[in-house]
Amino acid sequence: MDFTFTEEQRAAVEAARAVFSDVAPDRAPSPALTPGAVAEDLDRELWHELARTDLLGLTLSPDHGGAGLDPIALCLVLRESAKVLARVPLLESCAVATTIQRYAEGGLAAELLPRVGNGELILTAAANGRSGHDPAELAVTARPFDEGEGGPRDGGAAVDGPGWVLDGVQSAVPWARVADRIAVPAHTARGRAVLALVPRTRDGVTLADQVSTSGELLAEVRLDAVRVEARELIDAEGCWDWLRSLLTTGTCALALGLGERVLAMTAEYTGRREQFGFPVATFQAVAMQAADRYIDLRAMEATLWQAAWRLSADAGGPLPAAGDVAVAKIWASDGVRRVVQTAQHLHGGFGADTDYPLHRFHAWAKQIELSLGPAAAHEEALGDLLAAHPLG
Repeated sequence: MDFTFTEEQRAAVEAARAVFSDVAPDRAPSPALTPGAVAEDLDRELWHELARTDLLGLTLSPDHGGAGLDPIALCLVLRESAKVLARVPLLESCAVATTIQRYAEGGLAAELLPRVGNGELILTAAANGRSGHDPAELAVTARPFDEGEGGPRDGGAAVDGPGWVLDGVQSAVPWARVADRIAVPAHTARGRAVLALVPRTRDGVTLADQVSTSGELLAEVRLDAVRVEARELIDAEGCWDWLRSLLTTGTCALALGLGERVLAMTAEYTGRREQFGFPVATFQAVAMQAADRYIDLRAMEATLWQAAWRLSADAGGPLPAAGDVAVAKIWASDGVRRVVQTAQHLHGGFGADTDYPLHRFHAWAKQIELSLGPAAAHEEALGDLLAAHPLG
């Protein structure tokens, strides 16, 4: 079997490396020294550069101005972005755009996707539900619009014709303050999961600031009788499950890239730091710990590409693709935590110096570890899948 990446995928990596080569991990204020969020906005300069190099439309078809590549290519680019702690909604916007292309009706895709690819339109997703522990689609209800309910309140934009009404709360939504549309999972009266593309400025949408472990500005998104047009709600079977899987797999790519950068920083530091006249990297205890973390990264990489391939190829298997995604997130969550903890240990007190970037990587790693569920949550999901699909 050939496990090498395609020429187009390798070209995407090279383009990403060129864009991220000028990005420093300390481009924003340190979360350890900043009360509240480190910034109110995304890194606009970087966002425009990603648009200029066509990396925002990586997974979009040429009909929408994209490169027509697959989730594997997106994960390769996300891996590079995490090495510099890029402050852009690359995962969220690309994942939602890819889902729109895959499941939405053609008119909506033609309207939105070219603007996503050129960086004009920013998308994000509400994937954490009310508390982060329950399925996100259960946090919001979707019901058909009753013509007797009246028009918009507070001077909001009108929604003509039949549609849906959304009520509920989604917490810890990344980039909600800067996104033009928020992909909100919801459930109907019959318990079916649907996905609504809600404009941030739509009447009835209110945002309350929240701050992530990494210092990024999140938002609690409250929907109070928010009307969406029928065309703005995707009710295709499996749409939300596929988006959640893609978001989770992309998070695993971020964990891998971050972990690789941290291990490289650790190797460089222990190679030049001396004790008793020798580099500490030559000490057996140090070398063994670093080797264990290298093994973690290789396991994270193997499970990531398995999950990304299942999503890209729609390939069958003994378990649904969600099983491979769960395995990848288990390794990503546990692995990235172990990598940054070992890095802090081997750096000694220098690792806690806020003039050195390691503490930023540690904060991002903790955020990534818990995003879209910690390892324990995915172990439970994997157990449910194994019970429903016995092997052998």
